[in-house]
Amino acid sequence: MKALVDIGPLREQRAFRRLWLGATASGFGSNLTTFAVAFSVWDSTHNSFYVGLIGLFAAIPLITLALVGSAFIDHLDRVRLARSTTLGQIATSVLFAAAAAFGQVWAMFALTAVAAGLSAVGSPARRAIVTQMLPADRLAAGLALNHLSFQLSMLLGPALAGVITAAWGSEVCFLLDAATFVAALLGLRGLPPAATAPDGRPGMSAVWEGLRFTIRTPLVRGALLADLSATVLAMPVALFPAINEEKFGGSPRVLGLFLTSVAVGGLIASMLSGLATRGARPGAILLVCGAVWGGALALVGVADHLVVVLALLALAGGADTWAVVSRGTVVQASTPDAYRGRVASLEHIVGVAGPELGGVRAGAVAALTSGGASLLLGGLACLVGIGLIARLNPQLRTGVLPPPQSANAERLSSAGTAAAP
Repeated sequence: MKALVDIGPLREQRAFRRLWLGATASGFGSNLTTFAVAFSVWDSTHNSFYVGLIGLFAAIPLITLALVGSAFIDHLDRVRLARSTTLGQIATSVLFAAAAAFGQVWAMFALTAVAAGLSAVGSPARRAIVTQMLPADRLAAGLALNHLSFQLSMLLGPALAGVITAAWGSEVCFLLDAATFVAALLGLRGLPPAATAPDGRPGMSAVWEGLRFTIRTPLVRGALLADLSATVLAMPVALFPAINEEKFGGSPRVLGLFLTSVAVGGLIASMLSGLATRGARPGAILLVCGAVWGGALALVGVADHLVVVLALLALAGGADTWAVVSRGTVVQASTPDAYRGRVASLEHIVGVAGPELGGVRAGAVAALTSGGASLLLGGLACLVGIGLIARLNPQLRTGVLPPPQSANAERLSSAGTAAAP
């Protein structure tokens, strides 16, 4: 059925299939580590302040090194760069296990920063490799498959981590994460070099060139602004405890259902991603999904019935999934190889910084009003922002994407175009 996720890239390209399987395994492992770090810090300190510091230690190097990495990512072999960062992540996971075994909280914080920095450089490189590997008519399907693996790992990873930690300790979570990074490394096996040779030199001038390209390219600029409008203005996660307390008595079981509903909606949308990836105008899909996200969350702010709230959160999660896939399709297909790594780094920053700033905004407004009012105002502001972007950027609203400009696509594709026996 055309509505279901398009598995064509997995069936047709052996290289992409290896890369996807390795990334899916490491996604599960990363969720194990995310849970295990928070549990280990809490178990050692029983202080929520220290648990909150984990996000700070992750966010600062992630944003900083993504910018630094954009200065040279388009001048290096992206496959070699991905391999190098993956090796670093394997070593970091092993050190995490040692820190957990000896109860070294500050070592946990330091390793969190190292892991975030490696992700800030390695993730954009992997994203650029996928874009080079897939032909134009398979790009959206490939990005949807990547998001499907993300949703599966987010839905199942924390629950599995809880079982493992209860049975054998958090150290085992870290060691399993190291093993999954080995799978990610194997996924890169056999890929030819993926270097580009753009004009100019690496350094700050390359960063500014990437920023100028993003600003002057309507499709890329509009897609990133639409993402920021959704996350900065309407990110709901920081408001979940307040809304749960205001409307449902503060039960932790109910609070857990909030995030689960978002993940379930995202998983269903991933399974039905064919409805989005086969569309000729991903920019229009991005705008519609951004509006659905904002509208659904605004209604959560005023709804009082638990079933209605959970259904609206699932709808928001599904809209977010299609929006992320459409945004990636717009951004990557509109960017030539000479800028693809730098733009992928900027996309990575938007995806990280937007939700963090959205949480700050949501909490500040809730402190002055209430959790429900903050979410209502944020959802309405998102709708206004999406409307302005659609109005001021008609190319994003009505345009059909050009084929990706990739000098290496044929070589990367030939590494595994035929289905494996």
